[in-house]
Amino acid sequence: MFGEKPIDTVDLGLVMQALQPIWAEKTETASRVRGRIEAVLDWATVRGHRWGENPARWRGHLDALLPARSRVRKVKHHPALPYEELPAFIKSLRECDGTAPRALEFLILTAARTGEVIGADWSEIDPERRIWTTLADRMKAGREHRVPLTDRAVELLGMPPASRMGPIFKTGRGDAPLSNMAFLALLKRMGRTGLTGHGFRSTFRDWVAEKTEFPNELAEMALAHTVSNKVEAAYRRGDMFERRRELMRSWGDFARGQ
Repeated sequence: MFGEKPIDTVDLGLVMQALQPIWAEKTETASRVRGRIEAVLDWATVRGHRWGENPARWRGHLDALLPARSRVRKVKHHPALPYEELPAFIKSLRECDGTAPRALEFLILTAARTGEVIGADWSEIDPERRIWTTLADRMKAGREHRVPLTDRAVELLGMPPASRMGPIFKTGRGDAPLSNMAFLALLKRMGRTGLTGHGFRSTFRDWVAEKTEFPNELAEMALAHTVSNKVEAAYRRGDMFERRRELMRSWGDFARGQ
């Protein structure tokens, strides 16, 4: 902290040193601290104790380095299965009957979100090219997302209807799709109440980071994450599809214990 330093030596580096460690976890407190630093430095400038721009000012300065308070969110971690346990879990899952186990395995192999899987429609599937394309209005990021399908993922889809339309994973009562509670109910029956469908995305992410040489941006693409860095986003205009096909093939092999 810089409380005992001469006020004319307080610069951007010292201000960031004070704010950055608490900005995400204690955003309101950090914002108040920033305001007080700015006020003290403004007073010192008016009194002739320091010169130049105020390093604690927000607009046109710190707003380029720190996220706005409205954009800071508490991260809610979904319970995730350690990737080392995934092959055994998949083996147990395949011993379960019904649509939900098939849909959950499909979710795991595609690293998709629960809503994307239970809302999947046959019109989104290109079986010849083995691609699942989810339209923008069903994606969290609001962008169309293509998923390369492995042999096992295609097998889990089953036979398409003649119309090539309608929900893929149905409850068995007409054309009603699975509910968004189907995976939690299945995991409860399996005695795995500590897990969630969404948590398997973390399992996938951990496996990529710790057990493979695939680059970080490839995993982020597979997870359909929004790129927060505008410069990186500008350079990453493609979806690295063929590289992702290789990644998902490796993930599928690992899930089967190969």
